[in-house]
Amino acid sequence: MDDLAAILGMSKKTIYNVFSDKNSLFLDMVDYLFDTIKESEQKIVKDTSLSTIEKIRHILGVMPESYKEIDFGQLYLLKDKYPDIYRKVEKRLESGWETTLGLLEQGMNEGVIRHVNLTVFKMMMEASLEQFFQRDILVRADMTYAQGLNEVVSILLNGIEEADYGR
Repeated sequence: MDDLAAILGMSKKTIYNVFSDKNSLFLDMVDYLFDTIKESEQKIVKDTSLSTIEKIRHILGVMPESYKEIDFGQLYLLKDKYPDIYRKVEKRLESGWETTLGLLEQGMNEGVIRHVNLTVFKMMMEASLEQFFQRDILVRADMTYAQGLNEVVSILLNGIEEADYGR
């Protein structure tokens, strides 16, 4: 809290008037992060200059500009050190998929993506993100969270087969 107070230029007492403890501050930060992501998703959906496949790609890889510099590669430390916060992140990752699933259905109907089981797709995306939060995968791969997220999205949307191989 000392570091936060110094960054914000206010006393710890002022911070504790709003947040009862560090845990409640972090829990609110998680909500704020995910709410910001949902706002970004809505902007993407409403952007008429983007095709459906571009919207899908952007929505799956959405990372608000203000969070690009945060080292999400260290989030795996949450599980043991702050289990309540980790559970909150996990819960938020598993909810709020309606917009994304709607776009995927639209993409299948338009023929821009092949028909897939959306339950399996969602599970694969969630599992990939949860692994970033559970283990030091990003640290060992020397990747930022944004790089890892882009790689997951690329593999899920493009597969791993070389486009010209065997054709």
